Amino acid sequence: MNWPVQDGVFDLGDLGLRSGGTLRGARIAWRSHGTLSAARDNVVVYPTSYGAQHPDLEWLIGPDGVLDPTRWFIVIPNMFGNGLSSSPSNTAPWPALVTAWDNVAAQRRLLADVFGIDRVQAVYGWSMGAQQAYHWAAAFPDAVRRIVVNCGSARTSVHNRVFLKGMMAVLEAAPEYDGTALFSAPPAAALRAFGRLYAGWALSQDFYRDGLHLSALGAPDLDSFLRTDWEERFARRAAADLLAQLRCWDAGDIADGGDLAAALRAITARVLLMPSETDLYFRVADNAAEMPHLRHGTLVPIPSIWGHRAGNPVVNRQDADFLRREVRAFLEA
Repeated sequence: MNWPVQDGVFDLGDLGLRSGGTLRGARIAWRSHGTLSAARDNVVVYPTSYGAQHPDLEWLIGPDGVLDPTRWFIVIPNMFGNGLSSSPSNTAPWPALVTAWDNVAAQRRLLADVFGIDRVQAVYGWSMGAQQAYHWAAAFPDAVRRIVVNCGSARTSVHNRVFLKGMMAVLEAAPEYDGTALFSAPPAAALRAFGRLYAGWALSQDFYRDGLHLSALGAPDLDSFLRTDWEERFARRAAADLLAQLRCWDAGDIADGGDLAAALRAITARVLLMPSETDLYFRVADNAAEMPHLRHGTLVPIPSIWGHRAGNPVVNRQDADFLRREVRAFLEA
């Protein structure tokens, strides 16, 4: 990398949680790319997504990438529950629920205390990162100029929650589960089932119909694809961390159970909504329903058959080029 990169861990102490309870000894692992301007006016926050750690998402950072570190000071705060920041795998006892509200409140403290930043040019997020971007704009309307909601929504839809509750049930049915938050040992069979079920939602029916799991991702057959791309991927994460982040995703709601239209109207940031046309989690229709209530909203669907992963197109040049073009134009407007 030909630009400055920093790493750190920010200690928050005991963190009071939105839903009640306390996260003891809370900490955020973070990485930054680029140089903070003297005026501290070139900051882009890039929260992590479900099961991801910052190295998983850095592919889009570069002078020719979606986020240019020679133009922006990009801060990646690792989400609670991802195994690097405070998570069930490294923090006990773990509270019943840590929400997106808790994440963004902690992230704002990180920016203020470590870098002296009180206003950001943008929050860019994909999936659960997009949910955090929406929560940033709702929680701190005077501190956020723009948000990019890439395959996300302001409130987790009922259909999405059906998926999430099914995935939670897979983990909670494991004999290793303690009934609250942790596992006595890695639940290998449950994680295998978890990965295979997840594969049916993360990519579209059209993706599989066109055989892209074989031609684009290089798998010799379907079982190999499910094993290497999904079972092994989730086996790298602690089951307790995956479960905690599922609960966070399920609770995603910028209105916190209240009037969603009012919460959307209160957002003053410019909002770029970028759903994938074939996403099974965050549908174009969800963002279209949000649009009439946003003061400054733009809806630009990603024309792709890659489902949810159109928003994180690590090996998909066409979708990556689309993201680069649209996001760069939005950030510079």
